[in-house]
Amino acid sequence: MSHTSLRQLLPRLWAHITSARRIQIALLFLLMILTTFTELISLGAVFPFLGALTAPEKVFASPMTQPLIQLLNFTEPEQLLLPLTIVFITSALLSGSMRLLLLWTQTRISQGIGADFSLYIYRTTLYQPYSVHVLRNSSEIIAGVRGKANALVSHTIFPIMIISSSIMMLIAVMSLLFAIDPVISVSAFVGFGSIYLIFIKITKKTLALNGQRQTEKAILVLKHMSEGLGGIRDVLLDGTQEVHADIFKKSDLPYRRAEANVQIISNFPRHGVEALGMSLIAVLAYLMVGSSGDFLNAIPVLGVLAVGAQRLLPVLQQAYANWSMIRGGQASMVDALNLLDQPLPAYAGTPVPSAITFDHSITLDNLSFRYTENTPWVLHSGLNLSIKKGDKIGLMGSTGSGKSTLLDIIMALLQPSGGRLAIDGQVISERNFRNWQALIAHVPQAVFLADASISHNIALGVPADQIDYTRVYHAAEMAKIAKTIESWDLGYDTVVGERGVRLSGGQRQRIGIARALYKKAEVIILDEATSALDSNTEREVMKAIEELSDGLTLIIVAHRLSTLKGCTQVVELTDGKITRKGAYEEIVE
Repeated sequence: MSHTSLRQLLPRLWAHITSARRIQIALLFLLMILTTFTELISLGAVFPFLGALTAPEKVFASPMTQPLIQLLNFTEPEQLLLPLTIVFITSALLSGSMRLLLLWTQTRISQGIGADFSLYIYRTTLYQPYSVHVLRNSSEIIAGVRGKANALVSHTIFPIMIISSSIMMLIAVMSLLFAIDPVISVSAFVGFGSIYLIFIKITKKTLALNGQRQTEKAILVLKHMSEGLGGIRDVLLDGTQEVHADIFKKSDLPYRRAEANVQIISNFPRHGVEALGMSLIAVLAYLMVGSSGDFLNAIPVLGVLAVGAQRLLPVLQQAYANWSMIRGGQASMVDALNLLDQPLPAYAGTPVPSAITFDHSITLDNLSFRYTENTPWVLHSGLNLSIKKGDKIGLMGSTGSGKSTLLDIIMALLQPSGGRLAIDGQVISERNFRNWQALIAHVPQAVFLADASISHNIALGVPADQIDYTRVYHAAEMAKIAKTIESWDLGYDTVVGERGVRLSGGQRQRIGIARALYKKAEVIILDEATSALDSNTEREVMKAIEELSDGLTLIIVAHRLSTLKGCTQVVELTDGKITRKGAYEEIVE
């Protein structure tokens, strides 16, 4: 569990709030002050109103009411009742309206900040290097974007706003009560405050522990749901529904219990404090009436104290409950801040750069790679390879030989741990890797498809109003899937379903190939991209790709070695090293 204090976390949180939101927060505090002022007026209006009901002569003789009496030319005490009733009702309605406006504003601003945080976490995560994504679980990121950003709003930002307004209200109410009866008001505040301080001291560690448990289990719940639904075909086939449901239960139930504990602790002191408040008012009434014997003169004072206590107790409870939320959400706040603190690269938000010049060759010079200093080498030092423009290179090797890692380095998704990747002699680094990637299209074995139309999936990432449909149709033709698409009722507007579930494996792969062709890349990397195609379709697709341009460079990892037959060079990897390279006939046959 993190031991970072709130004093350290809150400045980090404030640093991520935009200047526009800070202006909104400043205006919100002005609204808090105005709301507190109207609350004070409504509370102060109780005294003359009750006085006009019980002792109108005394109110009529008060110096405070003389301006009103002179303005309205009143001659009898009873005449004050109607205007004071109107003042009391108006102040109460105004106070209630201001509280509603404050709540609406607090909610809108806090949710707006939450939207900023969600977008920022998602955006910065998208910009993180591929090496970072490889070491992460996607469920953790999804939980961060939605769950943790939302928790940051509900368990930190909104509670801080409520506590701030509660403190202002508390000061105002206590000031008025102190002016009426200092001893009673101070005694009430000390008594009520002590109860909450004791609970804060007792529950501090318990809230932090339950908050940590909520954070951990929320990620697991999302992870288990993603795994169960993502592998639904195997779940149905193997009949393992109850196994997955039981795994889900073991994470969800502790999460719910931890959340319940935080809610119980947040509301627990309220009932005792309310009982204490009623008892205090009763004792005060007894003492005031018993000492003076004048019940009518005691009613206005008691009324103000009762209404003040009615305002004071909810404010104290509100402050305590929201403090409990902040403590309970502290672990989630740490995780959210860690995601918010992710660095953005210098190129973030800039347009896609122009492509690098590629006229001669791709050179891998003395290459080596490992993910971290504590993990084994995936590619060993001394890996050298030269790929001329227009070459068709085949990569072969057993699982774990380093083929995928080598492709990731060629695509500049990973930076080599040693050696270099150079294009026409120009070293690819963090400064120019995007220029190189502008020339590359990648078709993996498992093609990602969005739950959108065929056209949108072929032109994936291109805004809808900028899609070149002529290019879409041509790319589909080259990928040997145009006839299939055109045979469907909706044609290119057919929605493929989540992860392309409504398409066959071969159809998904051909759409992936069409996507690469739509990009008009100069380098196409096929990572077992034709494994789901039958032999005839594979030959047709490969022939179409090979005929696109003499300058098109192909790097192919194939499921069937026969796919590599048209390659100018075949390279074999074993345990992260190139063990053989040569013509297809030399290596395969």
